[in-house]
Order: sequence, then C-alpha cells, then structure tokens
Amino acid sequence: MLASQPNEPAQTNLRFSNDNGPGVPAAAMTPLQEIIAQRKLSALFQPVIDLQSGEVIGFEGLIRGPADSTLHSPVNLFGAALQQNLSLEVEMLARQIVLESFSRQKLPGNLFLNISPETMSLPSFKNGRTLEFMSSLGIDPARVVMEITENQPTYDFEEMRSALFHYRQMGFKTAIDDLGEGFSSLRLWSELRPEYIKIDMHFIQGVDHDPVKLQFLKSIQQIAGSCGTRVIAEGIETEGELRVVKDIGIALGQGYFIAHPSPTPPLLASNETCRIINSKNIGVFPVNGMSHRRQITAEKLLSYVEPAQLETSNEQIFERFSGNAALHIIPVVKNGLPTGLINRDQFIDTFSQPRQRELTGKQICQHFIRTDPLLVEKSMPVEELSSFLAETPTRHFADGFIITEQGRYIGVATLQDLLRELIRMQQESARYANPLSLLPGNVPVIEHIEGLLQMNTKFIACHCNLDHFKPFNDNFGYGKGDEMIQLVARLLGWACDHTMDFIGHIGGDDFILLMQSRDWKSRCEQALRSFEQAASLLFKEEHILNGEYSSEGRDGKLIFHPLTSLSIGAITVLPGQFSSHHEVSAAMNAAKKMAKKVAGNSLFLEQRRIRS
Repeated sequence: MLASQPNEPAQTNLRFSNDNGPGVPAAAMTPLQEIIAQRKLSALFQPVIDLQSGEVIGFEGLIRGPADSTLHSPVNLFGAALQQNLSLEVEMLARQIVLESFSRQKLPGNLFLNISPETMSLPSFKNGRTLEFMSSLGIDPARVVMEITENQPTYDFEEMRSALFHYRQMGFKTAIDDLGEGFSSLRLWSELRPEYIKIDMHFIQGVDHDPVKLQFLKSIQQIAGSCGTRVIAEGIETEGELRVVKDIGIALGQGYFIAHPSPTPPLLASNETCRIINSKNIGVFPVNGMSHRRQITAEKLLSYVEPAQLETSNEQIFERFSGNAALHIIPVVKNGLPTGLINRDQFIDTFSQPRQRELTGKQICQHFIRTDPLLVEKSMPVEELSSFLAETPTRHFADGFIITEQGRYIGVATLQDLLRELIRMQQESARYANPLSLLPGNVPVIEHIEGLLQMNTKFIACHCNLDHFKPFNDNFGYGKGDEMIQLVARLLGWACDHTMDFIGHIGGDDFILLMQSRDWKSRCEQALRSFEQAASLLFKEEHILNGEYSSEGRDGKLIFHPLTSLSIGAITVLPGQFSSHHEVSAAMNAAKKMAKKVAGNSLFLEQRRIRS
C-alpha cells in the first residue's frame, strides 16, 4: 500500500495521470481522481504526549484535501472515495504524503499512521516494498505505529493476526483506534494484543462531569495495565479532562487542549499543559452513587428449596415441615415448571386437626396447593420487584414468591428477603451519594482524601457543620430542616472551584470540603457570608432583629435559641503529614470543634502543626 507498483514511480503508486498518456484523460477526471493524480493532499500532525512527563512521544499523521475544495474535510474525502470505489487509492496516497512530510521535517518520536483492516493484507504492503519506500525516506519501521481504524465490521481475525505478525517482524508497532466506537474494537484488542489502545474521544470529552465515562476509562486502564498495553486518550479539549485522564493513570494523550493538528507541529508541550501535568494537584472525579454498584436482581434473593411434585403425599409434606422449622413454603413443580406452592401455616393448621393425618396422610398434596403463586423471573431488578409486589394481593406477602429462569423453577424468596436487600441497597447508596443533597457521601470522600495523600498534594481539609441546628429542626419541622441542609449544600458548592475543590456530604448537617484552590479561604468566607444573608429565607424578621427565637419547654417556660449559623473548621494538610484518611478526619473534627466555640458564622484554621 505504501510501495509502488511495477513500472510506476515510487512516489505515486496510483493509476491516474494528468496528461494524455495511459490512464484517464484530465478532462474526464472527477475532482477526486484529479486529487489522486496530482497528489493534491496535505499532511497535518497532532502531538501525542506522555501524561506523566509532558514529553512528546510522537505524532498522529492526518490528511486534508485541497483547501479550496469540498473534499478538504477527511470525512468528505474518504466518503467520496468510498462512493467512487477509490478508498484504497486515497488511503495509499494519504500515507505516502504523511510519511514524506514526516521525513522532510525530521519530526522526532513515533509516527501514528492510520490504516484500515482492508489494506493490511495487500501484497504491496507485505512484499517488502513498503520497507524500501520508508528506507528511501530514512524512516525506521520501529518508529511507525500502524493505527488500525475500523470503517466496517472486521470478521477475519485470523487473517489480521497473520498480517500483524508479519508487520511486527518488519519492526512496526500497532495501535487500535477509537476503542469503544468501532464494530469490534474490543475483539481486535483481544486478538491482536497491540502496543497501544486509543480510546474514542466520546469517552474523554466531559469525563470530568460524567461518572459513567469515568468508570469506563478506569476499566479500560485496568485491563490495559494487566496486558501491557499503553492507553492513549484522544480528544482532550479541556483542562478538567486532562486532569482526570492523567490522575487515573492513563499513559498518553492528545487533543485540541494539548495541540491542534498542524502542518508544522510543536515539538514541546505548551506551558499550560506542562503546568497541569507537573502539578501535584489532582482532579475532582464526578460521583454517582448508582454507578458504584451493579444492578441487583431477584436472583440475589434466591434460596433453593427442594420442590414437591403433584403426586407427593401429604405425609411427606408434613414430615418436611416438621423437620425444618424455618421452612415456610414448599414449591410444587411439574416437569420443572412451577404449578403452585404449599404454605406452611395453612397446611399445619389443617393437617393437625383431629384424624386429618390418618384420613389424608397418604393422599397426594394437590388439595393444599395454591395454584396461583407469584412468579418472578430472576433478572427482574429488585426496585422493579418492590413496585410489582405493591400491586399484588396481600396474601402474597405471606407466601413469598417463586423465582424462575425462563419460566423454570430455580428457587424461592420471601418479602423479608426483599426488604432486607432494599434496606442494604439504600444504606450502600447513601455511602456513595447523600440522598438529600445528592452530593458524594462517605466512600467518595475517603477515596479523594486517600488520593490526595498518595499524590503528596498539599490541600485544605474543612469540616463544615451547622450550629444550633437541632432546635431549628424541632421547632420549624424536618421539612424546613431539610431545606436548610440543601441550602448549605448549594452555598458550599457555589463557593468551590469544581476543577480543584471537592465537596462531600457525610450525613446530617456535616459537609466536607477538600480544597486545592489557592483562594480557598476567601471561598469559605464567601460561603459564610452567603449563609448569613440567606437567614431571611429561614427565619422571620423579628427573629433576625433579635438574633434569636423562642419555644416553649416541657415545663411551659420559654427557651431562647440562637439563630442557626455555619461553622467551618479547616486544617492544612502538608505532604507526608498524615498517613491515612482517619488521621485527616480526626484533625478536621478537632478544628470543627474549635470553630463551633466562636459565636455566629465562623471559620477556624488550625495554625499549629498537627502531628500524625
């Protein structure tokens, strides 16, 4: 594909000419054919940088059509090539132009060269003429990374493995482009084991605000680390995106924030990029409580109980209930399909009556079978199951329900099992995101503190708490109390620089700020002023004028309460000063207690050096 065909100049390798010789006459050429014949393509290069050192490790070679043509855009160019059945010709010429420009400029590092799977098995690329072409340009194949880009599904993985083995023997490296976007990119990764993986820009853009994209990147990075693949995040367009991909350990990056594609690309990362990469500050990761746990289904509630058959005798059923006090129901099946269930209480009440055992013990159990049991497929989410149960007759609450897999019996569960799991899920979810404020809960707070400590980053840790909140809650009602907590959450959130500062809600009226912004103090003071100004929304005018309000105690006497205020206890965390989040939390708590000793809205900064 890069090599020339016999009897053609090495630099063209194409079938068109713009003279009256063999080929297509110039007057009959389409604009695309003219572009190919006259080699009217230009190369651009976008730097790929190491996200730990800031070093430019190479460049992706890109192509553009003539500036005055509708085919200037690569989308239009390759779209037209596909329509005119000239995809291979355009791709071949594009690579030639990129290689020639890369060589002419003597660009350092690697060249990431786009290649479609369709051209990997072309004889002109496998017969060694490619090496000759690159050798004439002074390019070592070890510096070329073949970036495999899918434009259509790839099915012949065996042929691709064979071709890739051949190229690696020639010295080339490989990369899978647009992981997550293509038809079979994950399969390609597994089959080809490339040196590089480029994550599709969809998962990079906005990752500093999207917990699902963040989880995707973390998963890919974990897989890459286990198989020795280096990950490239492409499409980095903002400072926040760069901070996040750097902090989760992705090795390499490219995008408009780092450098735009250019005919003469920069050889060094910009000062702004280097500032972020060299900074010990870490990005604030987006948090979504639901993203931290997998969806729980009815299968989680399953307990297996050996089912009875329609011909099982009443005596056998009685023996099973008598021998297991915890056995509440016995399902009844026919050919593996549930037909009903036998309820313990109903059966024992009837069977224990005088002479019932003697009269009916040898009879089959069909008279005790409830033939309309509640059937639940194992894949039903428990949240959906709880809503489903709310609409069913109340007797099912006592019977429980049968769990099936494609209609066949696999187990049983009770209402108590469901309630226990729902409570556990609510508690687990609250650990990740507070249900009242929707801010990150205990687990994300701990993770962020540990991340800051591991990075040896200087930061300010603040414990924020409301003063005299309980009497406000008691006198004005829990609804007003919730409104106040939500107000504090908004005010603290507005005060934060969300690219640098983390806010968490660990429960009740307790909030945590982990701040890396230089103006953290003025931000905290602004939050205190805003809360003071918001008092008019929370108290009556006479309460504000008097600085207090009253309520009647149990003895009938008036009790006067100060207006609710906000206290912030802050500590400076220096590198190496603390070894765990427990120590940071204890120091924050001590500073909070000092802040609460000051009347009104207050900020207390622990000035003494705290020993860990």
